[in-house]
Amino acid sequence: MNVTGKKTLLLLGGSRYSMPVIESAHELGARVVTCDYLPDNYAHKFSDEYVNASVIDREAVLQVAKSVHADGIMSFAVDPGVTSAAYAAERLGLPFQGSYESVCTLQDKQRFRTFLRDNGFNCPELYVFCSADEAGAHADELPYPVIAKPVDSAGSKGVSRVEGPEGLRAAVEHALGFSRARRCIVEQFLEKQYPSSDADGFTVGGKFECVSFTSQYFDLSCENPYAPAAYGMPAEMPAWAQGELKSELQRLADLLGLLDGVYNIETRVATDDKPYIMEVSPRGGGNNLCEMLRYASDVDLIRASVQAALGIAVEGVCEPVYDGFWYQQVIHAREVGAYKGMWYAPGFAEKHLVKESIWVEPGAPVEPFSAANFAFGNCFLRFKTCTELDEFRIHEDEYMRVEVER
Repeated sequence: MNVTGKKTLLLLGGSRYSMPVIESAHELGARVVTCDYLPDNYAHKFSDEYVNASVIDREAVLQVAKSVHADGIMSFAVDPGVTSAAYAAERLGLPFQGSYESVCTLQDKQRFRTFLRDNGFNCPELYVFCSADEAGAHADELPYPVIAKPVDSAGSKGVSRVEGPEGLRAAVEHALGFSRARRCIVEQFLEKQYPSSDADGFTVGGKFECVSFTSQYFDLSCENPYAPAAYGMPAEMPAWAQGELKSELQRLADLLGLLDGVYNIETRVATDDKPYIMEVSPRGGGNNLCEMLRYASDVDLIRASVQAALGIAVEGVCEPVYDGFWYQQVIHAREVGAYKGMWYAPGFAEKHLVKESIWVEPGAPVEPFSAANFAFGNCFLRFKTCTELDEFRIHEDEYMRVEVER
């Protein structure tokens, strides 16, 4: 706690996704220090102090936490900083979602898949490669189609699907280019029955008091068809699968000794009729998923995350009850060009648009959407019925679209 008597939250990262955390921390009377190596990042203008240090350097993050007298540390929606945050929290005796060892298990895809397999969770067949040559030597052994992913990257960076042996070397080389550890996993591609889910959950006293689900949608016209481009809530995933996944998530929390905090959770039901836990990361999800949940249900996991990080009693965490049918569009371009603006059909925005955030000015250059970092805004839409939402999704370009000038 600093000399003013306020608790200090050290927040790793300064992107726009940090803004709801800064706002909630200030509402709770806390001081916020943001930290990364990009002094021009948007959110630094709104924190109480900025410190320049790399969020992937755990010793540097530990020294920053000491120097600012942090009472809590978060890496909300900033995947590269999660293990550094856990490391610093453990060394300083600060609250965190789990031990440094448990967090490292969750954050490394190879370790996490091995953990799932060894503890009897549903898990796809897995291979690990450190070079394209190594992958090529085993190319004929894999159960195609497979998907290649860096072990330590998020936001669909470096991810690609491989249909046969001839494409494996290039996919592995691509994935390794996004891996700090120079390792990638190649795993059996699980064809899904329903839209996969990317959403947030929350543990209180080690119990999952909230697990939300979304329907995750993709723009197949984009360069990377595995970068999520939109989300629907409530999810299309059936109740039986959601129930089984909640039970398995609790078993995971018990095995890893998880504590209080938010988790970004990716799940799916495959064509083998089994639900799979794909990712569990001790952070809020990117793409404003906690904010979407707050709009859709009034469950505020952002405020709860700040409370947990600062050791304040967590309030208001429960299973969501949804008010209507919600859709979040990740604003993105399908081609290189200059952003012109958003177009909405007459009367559509007035009826359905709840919030629009655009991060670039008209005329700004935009790149094709190949990963989460190529998004340049988002909007939240509300529909009264599932039928309304389905009609919009089928004919989306007739109701709203991003206009780009080539």
